[in-house]
This record gives sequence, C-alpha cells and structure tokens, in this order.
Amino acid sequence: MSLLEIVILAVLQGITEFLPVSSSGHLVVANALMERLGSQPVPDLLEVSITLHLGTLASVLAYYRKEILRLLSTDRRVIPLLVVGTIPAAALGVWLKKPAPPAVKEAVLESPLTAGLCFPITAALLWWAMKPRDGDQEYQQLSVTQSLGIGVLQAFALLPGISRSGSTIAGGIFAGMRRDAAATFAFLLAIPAILGAGALEGLKMYKKGGSGTEPLNLAVGFIVSMLIGLGALALLIRWVERGRIALFAYYLVPLGIAVVAWQLAK
Repeated sequence: MSLLEIVILAVLQGITEFLPVSSSGHLVVANALMERLGSQPVPDLLEVSITLHLGTLASVLAYYRKEILRLLSTDRRVIPLLVVGTIPAAALGVWLKKPAPPAVKEAVLESPLTAGLCFPITAALLWWAMKPRDGDQEYQQLSVTQSLGIGVLQAFALLPGISRSGSTIAGGIFAGMRRDAAATFAFLLAIPAILGAGALEGLKMYKKGGSGTEPLNLAVGFIVSMLIGLGALALLIRWVERGRIALFAYYLVPLGIAVVAWQLAK
C-alpha cells in the first residue's frame, strides 16, 4: 500500500474509530473503492487495519489517562469488569484469526457487502440509545452481568459496519449509566480489545518475517490516525453528553443502502 493510500485510510480511521459509524466498515469499503479505481489489492487489509486501530488506541490512552491511572488506585474494582467485558470479543477474535476457514474471514472481516448490511444496524442502535432515559449510574457501579452484556455488543462490533463505540455506549445506557459514564466505560473496554488484536497481528507479522506494507508507511499511518483520533474523540464525547449521536443514523442508513446496491450490481 502506498503512503498516500495509507494516509487516506489513517485519516478515515482516526475520524471513524470514535464517531459511531464503524471504522472497520469504512476501511473495508474504502479499500474496495481504491481497488475498483485501479489500486493493487492490499495483501492483508487486517494488518493495516490493526495498525491504524493501534494509533487510535493511543488516542484513548492519552484522552483517558486520568481514568486509567485511577484504575490502579481508587477504581481497581473496574479492572475485573473490563476483563469480563473483554472475554466475548477476545474469544470471537481468536476464533476468526485461527480456526475459522479463510472464506469465513473474508466474508466476515473484509466484505464490503457485510459492511453495507451492518451500517443500518448501527443506525438502529444509535436511534435506540439516544431516546430520553433517566440513567444515573456510574461505570464503577456496573455488575459483572452488565459488563458481560456490554462485552457481547463489543464482540458483535467485529463485524465491519457495526460501530464499537456506538454499540458499547448503547449497551452502557441500557445498563442504566449516564451517557458520559457509558462513553468512558466503552472506551476503557476498547483498550484490552485493541491491544489483544494488535498482539495477535504482531505475532503473525513476526512469524512471517515482516508485513505486506512498508514499515515506514505503517508508522505514518499510526501517527496520523492517533492525531486525528484525539480530535474526533473529544468531539464525540461532547455529542454523547448532548444526546446528539443519533444524528449519525441519517448518514449510516443511506450509506448502507448505497454500498449494498453497489455490491449487488457488480
């Protein structure tokens, strides 16, 4: 993948990782569009996607540095909740990386059609999550069962087109949390999930003796996605607190229809 292509994907990743529109779905669709326009197929799109996800993970670590430090002191009870919430995505992710047939991986993780079908599902989650509610619970007060339920939604977001932030924030609101508390827990929960996926991909690259993309290009993509991600994360938190993220549904539904129509017309 050329430097220009990876910068384009990094900007897209930085914006869409935190805005509830599914970064993985947009990366899959953008890659398919670039191939249609004459770019060479990416030998391992998942490798590039993981690198860009690690860049946005750095954004989360920077933005929530105070909350992360509290996990080591007053909020230590939250650590087991994060572990429990990570189990569903970890189990499904390991299966998709190892035992799952290659055809399943291609259909589940790298299919523009799957992304197109899932964009409207994310829209429905956003509409539901932003209905008026009287939640007042802090994320520190979650039960193990509630954390596991949010973790199941995070696992569901392995599908391209399903927003990780949108689904986990919706799960937190359903559990009775305030909107800002639901957003904080959603992004704290993303930390072990993204780290685990990055570790698996890093091990794969090590065994292969390198990656299919130039290391310098991957490094630039990492930095760009991190910087763009910081701005997008700050913007999302303001919109969540104001109950406005359902507006993204009006973008996701027509996008999903357009992508499905494009794929079925091929």
